[in-house]
Amino acid sequence: MPRMRVVIDNDFSGDPDGLVQLVHHLLSPSVEIRTVIGSAVPAGDPFDPTGRAADNACDRALEVLDLLGLCDSVPTAPGSNAPLTSRTSPQPSAGADALIAEAMRTDTTLPLYTVFGASLTQLASAYLIEPAIADRLTAVWIGGPEYRDSGAAPPGSSEPEYNLRIDVTAAQVVFNDSPIALWQVPRNAYRQAIVSWAKLETKVRPAGQLGAYLYRALDDVRQRAARHGVDIGETYIVGDSPLVLLTALQSSFEPDPSSSLYDLRPAPTIDDDGHYDHRHLGRPIRVYRHLDGRLMLDDLDAKLAVAASAPQPHSSV
Repeated sequence: MPRMRVVIDNDFSGDPDGLVQLVHHLLSPSVEIRTVIGSAVPAGDPFDPTGRAADNACDRALEVLDLLGLCDSVPTAPGSNAPLTSRTSPQPSAGADALIAEAMRTDTTLPLYTVFGASLTQLASAYLIEPAIADRLTAVWIGGPEYRDSGAAPPGSSEPEYNLRIDVTAAQVVFNDSPIALWQVPRNAYRQAIVSWAKLETKVRPAGQLGAYLYRALDDVRQRAARHGVDIGETYIVGDSPLVLLTALQSSFEPDPSSSLYDLRPAPTIDDDGHYDHRHLGRPIRVYRHLDGRLMLDDLDAKLAVAASAPQPHSSV
């Protein structure tokens, strides 16, 4: 039986770590995936410079659902292809509407987690349209830079942090203006979600259609980088996979992500440059600083192996 409802929002036409997260979530029986929302990448991003990345993200999500035979049971919805233009004006989208509809349900007592592997555009828009959702969900976000007391930014990193840069205004709505319950996985934490290519080649690649699909998606990034003279080394950061760790892989009794560590901080405000401004009276939010990568990656390997041994649905991918 599912222990929680989950709405997934990610930029599936961007970095393929989102596809790894999506497959892992869909293979997890303790969560009921209610909607998969396609989210945008930054304007002009080389992963998807088309200007319709949210729509393309839905197409990529449908590829995964097709591989799993779930196209008829898990709905998808595109988010906005553009960021917010102000902290008072939402960007309407089918994704924001789907999030509101799920949050406002009264026919279930299962807790709702909304997980975001890219921007917070849809969450901010949904809140601006229907503020009552704030008391009806927990948002888990991969994004934001390091806090001053948690370590330095990685060498050569860009500012603002990648997911924050997609829509700084949306993050301001969620952090500065809303009372939404928030679990944040900032850059120093999500960079811990790191896997070796040797593991991908021996555990993921042989794991049936799903494993081969994920390996090809990740390897395409490696090959594209090589064509531009960049060697990305022996590892890949699957930075969106903590969304699975913090929801589906909660502890059995007194459910919580008990093997990952967080600090309870007053929510900072975020300025227009994407920097934190500390405030003592901010609502408490969880800021994760250590993730249980062993549990997360071992569970992915095991679930892919189980899925590979089961009868495969017909797929056009």
